[in-house]
Amino acid sequence: MSEKNEWENIKLVNFLCEKIAKIKRKDRDYYKKLITFVKDRPGHDRRYAINCDKIKKELDWSRQFNFEEGLDTTIKWYMNHQDWVDRVRSGEYRKWIEKNYNLR
Repeated sequence: MSEKNEWENIKLVNFLCEKIAKIKRKDRDYYKKLITFVKDRPGHDRRYAINCDKIKKELDWSRQFNFEEGLDTTIKWYMNHQDWVDRVRSGEYRKWIEKNYNLR
C-alpha cells in the first residue's frame, strides 16, 4: 500500500509559519503576514505529494522520520546555519560553482 503524504500548499506554508514562530518564540501571525500570493500562478502547484513506492521497491529504502519530524529538522538546520543561508542569498556560491566547474 502506498504511503502518500499530500499537503495543500497554503496548509504547508501555514504549518511552516507555526513551526518557525514556535522556535523563534514569536506570534505565528508575524510569519503568516509574510505570505504573498502570486497572481500569475493561480491554481498552479496546489499541493505537494510524496509517493515513496518506487524508491522502497527498487532500493529497499525506508524513511527515518515522518514528514513533520523531517520539517522540524530541516527548519532547525537552516536556523542554525544562517551564515550558509546568507552566502546562498548573496549569490556568493556562484563563484564557487564557476571556479570548480569551469563555467566561464
